[in-house]
Amino acid sequence: MVTANDETVRPATVRPADDDPDGRPPLVDDDRPPLVDDDRPPPVYLDAASAAPLHPAARQALQAALDDGWADPDKLYGVSRRSRQLLEAACAVIAEAIGCRTEEVTFTPGGADANRRGLLGLLRGRRRFGDALVHSSIEHSSVLHTAAAHVAAGGRAVSVPVDRLGRLDLGAFRDAVTAGGVAAAAVMSANHEVGTLQPLDEVAALCAEAGVPLLVDAAQSVGRVPVPAGWSVLTASARKWGGPAGVGVLAVRAGVRYDAPDPVPPVPVPLAVAAAAALRAAVAAAAAEAGRRVPRVDRIRTTVAATVPDVEVVGDPVHRLPNLVTFSCLYVDGEALLHALDRRGFAVSSGSSCTSSTLDPSHVLVAMGVLSHGNVRVSLHRETKQADVDRFLAELPGIVAALRAQAGVTDL
Repeated sequence: MVTANDETVRPATVRPADDDPDGRPPLVDDDRPPLVDDDRPPPVYLDAASAAPLHPAARQALQAALDDGWADPDKLYGVSRRSRQLLEAACAVIAEAIGCRTEEVTFTPGGADANRRGLLGLLRGRRRFGDALVHSSIEHSSVLHTAAAHVAAGGRAVSVPVDRLGRLDLGAFRDAVTAGGVAAAAVMSANHEVGTLQPLDEVAALCAEAGVPLLVDAAQSVGRVPVPAGWSVLTASARKWGGPAGVGVLAVRAGVRYDAPDPVPPVPVPLAVAAAAALRAAVAAAAAEAGRRVPRVDRIRTTVAATVPDVEVVGDPVHRLPNLVTFSCLYVDGEALLHALDRRGFAVSSGSSCTSSTLDPSHVLVAMGVLSHGNVRVSLHRETKQADVDRFLAELPGIVAALRAQAGVTDL
C-alpha cells in the first residue's frame, strides 16, 4: 500500500485478458480515483487554429486506406499500384481545392516543413536572379526561421511591416519587391494569431509585375475561405482543416524556377487519403460553417470588449477569418490566464509572453504595435456549440478579475 497526501492509494490489479489463454496482454482493473476531478467543467476546445478535431470523413477514409493503401506506392506490383492510385486521387482533391494541377501537389510531413521546402526551393531555383527574400513581418515562425538561416548563409531578407490591424503595408512591399535582386517573396493568406486576411490579389499583382515568385502560406485559409490565385508556391497543413497531424501540402506551379532542397520524406498513403477526405468535406461545408462561426466570433469580439475592462481586441474586424478572434488583457500574465481558463475547461491559445513554448512576446503582436500581455486566441471549429461560446463569455470576466486581484490590481 502506498500513501499520498494522507490518502491510501491501492496499486492497480492486473488480470489476464478473458480471450487470451496465455494471459497476454494484461488488462488493468483499476478503480482508483480519476486523475481529473469529477467536479471539473466539461472541456471546451477552442484552439482550431492550432489543430481542428479530426473530421469524421477523415477517420472513415483513414480506416479504409489502412486496409487498401498500406503498400509502398513507388513499387510496381499490384498492391503498390493501388496505393499509388489512392495517393494520386488524394493529390487531385487537394489540387481542386487550391486551384492547381494534380501533378503540382506534393504531400510533406507538415505545414512548417512545406514552408521550409517551398522557400528554399525558390531561393535555390532563383539564385541567379538575386539573393533577397521579401516577407511580411508577421509570417509563421517556420518562414522567419528559414529567412534567418538564409541570411546566415550569406543571403538577404527584407521584412515588410504591417499596420495595427495586421494588414501588409502594400507601399513598402512594392518598394521591396521592385528593388532588384529579389529571389522570392512570402506572404501568408491569413494570419494564424489574429486572423487578418492579407490583400493577396494586390500582392500577387505586384510580384507578377516585378517578376518575383510568391509563396503563400495558406495554412489558416484552406478549407475555410477561398485562396486567391496568383501564387507560385502554396503551402498548407491538414490538421488545420480537420485532417490528421503530420500531413502538409506543398504545391509548386509548373514553370516556376524551383530547385528542391532535399528529397521529401514519404507521407503514409492512408494519412494523405484522410487529409484529402477531410478537405473535401471542409470545402463543401465552408460557406455554411462560416455562416455559423462569423456571428459567434462577432459576439465574442463585442462581448469581451464590453465586459472585460482594459482589453484590446486585435486584428481586422472585417477582413478576417470567420473562426478566429484574439484579444489582450492589460495587467494579466498570459500564461496564468491560459492556466486559469484551462482549469475551467477552456482550451485556448496565446501569443503573449511567457507561454509554454517561449518567453518572448508574440512577434505578430509586436509587429502590429498592439497589446501583447494577457493575450488569448479563440478559434472555433465544426464541433463548437453556441453553448460553449456562451459559457466562455460568462466565465472570462471573473477569471480575468481574479487574476488581476491576485496581482493587486482592482477597481478597474
